[in-house]
Amino acid sequence: MNEIANNMAPADTAAQARIATYDWKALAGELDGFGCAALPKLLTPEECSDVASLYADESHFRSHIVMARHGFGKGEYRYFKYPLPDLIGGIRTALYPRLADIANAWNERLGLGERFPGEHAAFLQQCHEAGQIRPTPLLLQYVPGDFNCLHQDLYGDLAFPIQVAILLSEPGRDFTGGEFALTEQRPRMQSRVEVVPLRQGDAVAFAVHNRPVQGTKGTYRVNLRHGVSRVRSGMRHTLGIIFHDAR
Repeated sequence: MNEIANNMAPADTAAQARIATYDWKALAGELDGFGCAALPKLLTPEECSDVASLYADESHFRSHIVMARHGFGKGEYRYFKYPLPDLIGGIRTALYPRLADIANAWNERLGLGERFPGEHAAFLQQCHEAGQIRPTPLLLQYVPGDFNCLHQDLYGDLAFPIQVAILLSEPGRDFTGGEFALTEQRPRMQSRVEVVPLRQGDAVAFAVHNRPVQGTKGTYRVNLRHGVSRVRSGMRHTLGIIFHDAR
């Protein structure tokens, strides 16, 4: 664990400065109200191209998933291995404390006793002690006809309730279609759909599993699933940042 933390440390300071520029009170309000919030221009176009180019180099990854083989949709993705590339590790580490504050507020509203530590290294230590030792950041690739079925990224007993996806390709130039969608299943009501428009380098933070909602009789939870609509042309790359590790 210390080796992982040390490898990411030089990138953390720059990432923390970048993350601090966002209005986190407003972002928390968006996550509270809609289950998702956009972070415009989290990565530069050059950084997006650099990350997307990693896909062809298997040395960066621990596994390769072809979605159609598992009924996940069409398309493919690769899970990074440790140590993560500096940019990805730094962004993951810097985002976590901001999102942990929101996650802890959600648990408090839901009456749950679990609280997430303030630093990502401490949370990863908890994951590893629970046998969840495999890194979960992933790089996804879609070509025409590909899509990602609605799903939840839960990999073990310990799951951080918010994750982040960063669009690495430019809509209209690199691909068409391929919209990010989030559905919310509300008790005794029709499901609600949120489509998040993203440009290259934009990120969306969203609920992994559920979120609290204030009702007339108190707070209740609604379940969420996310996916990607059919890509109609070109190639679409996305970086997924999940904060818990997997079994």
